Amino acid sequence: MSVLTFDVDTLVAEARRKEGVEDLGDTGFREPLGVLCAAYDAAPLSEVGRWILRAGLVHSLRTRLRTQEWVRRHPEILTERVEDPIVVVGMMRSGTTLVQRLLAADPARCAAAGWEVLEAAPPLDTDPADPAPRIERGLAREAQTREHAPELFAIHPMHALEAEEEIVFLADAFLSHVPESGAHVPDYRAWLDTQDLTPAYDHLHLVLQLLQWQKRLRGEPVGRWVLKTPAHLGYLDTLRARFPGLHLVHLHRDPQETIPSGASLNTVLHRMHSDTVDPQRIGREWLERMGWTHDRALDTRERWARDATAPRVTDIAFRAVVADPWPQVARVHDDLGTHLTDRAQASMRAWLDRRPPDPRRPAYTAEDFGLTPAAIAERFARENPFCQY
Repeated sequence: MSVLTFDVDTLVAEARRKEGVEDLGDTGFREPLGVLCAAYDAAPLSEVGRWILRAGLVHSLRTRLRTQEWVRRHPEILTERVEDPIVVVGMMRSGTTLVQRLLAADPARCAAAGWEVLEAAPPLDTDPADPAPRIERGLAREAQTREHAPELFAIHPMHALEAEEEIVFLADAFLSHVPESGAHVPDYRAWLDTQDLTPAYDHLHLVLQLLQWQKRLRGEPVGRWVLKTPAHLGYLDTLRARFPGLHLVHLHRDPQETIPSGASLNTVLHRMHSDTVDPQRIGREWLERMGWTHDRALDTRERWARDATAPRVTDIAFRAVVADPWPQVARVHDDLGTHLTDRAQASMRAWLDRRPPDPRRPAYTAEDFGLTPAAIAERFARENPFCQY
């Protein structure tokens, strides 16, 4: 069996052939894609892993092709005004999913569902107002993940009909931390730390415009978006530049609890793509990445605290929202200057009643990933002035 390789021109040609269109928009994506392809080629991937990751790159390129073609056919997409979003951030496993889905249950808000994240741009030969085929594919993908990757689904369940995070849209610009979460790509990881992620956030904005345009075609109300991606923590200034009127909801939880969980997820992802996985290396890399992200977030938050024009931020402790979400939801509305209506609260309560149960997660300890309480405490020794865990 020949070994699949990662070559930018080959990937682009394959995506264009499958979609039948040529325009990929701004060609700036080629540099990050090239760096990522070289890193994947050097990574210790299994044949199945190479196929999965290569297919993911082609999917990203096909999404870009579809997006550009829909904009060409309907230039009014670019006039869609994405209202100043509510953006939920926090280290993974800090309650961000709960808070995003709870806020998004308000009928006055909108969010990208799991099926929309998987296939934001409709196939070019379909009616963009009819999402049924994509919803069906999203449900099938959810079922396949449950069956064939139960560990992954247990740690990070992605429900087709629930609000989902938008990190995939950043990954479609080939500027994100997604690759390092699933493969050993040290050169790409180091390169990314030197990059301006503005093109990724511009792409995110374009995809939200496309999704919003589709919602209007379906006759759905379009309100203020509720976004969520833990990775935004490292790029708050870039996020603000793209969405100047955003409102940040920052979740906080003890790193002693969040760091081992993130290392566990990344280890599962690495094992999907490689037969040679070192959990202790993954643990060290995740501790450093989250420390890097946390420090950047605190640096930005401290600058914002001295800036009268900075976005408003609602800080929420994980334990507080888990114990009783309603005071925290009320705080968000107070900080937004909005009233928590009876209709909104009823819709949120209904969502809590039908909330998908969390699957049972595989057991692990920090030591499984070469982590110790002392090492985690040392990396996060910097005081967090915005919230107590």
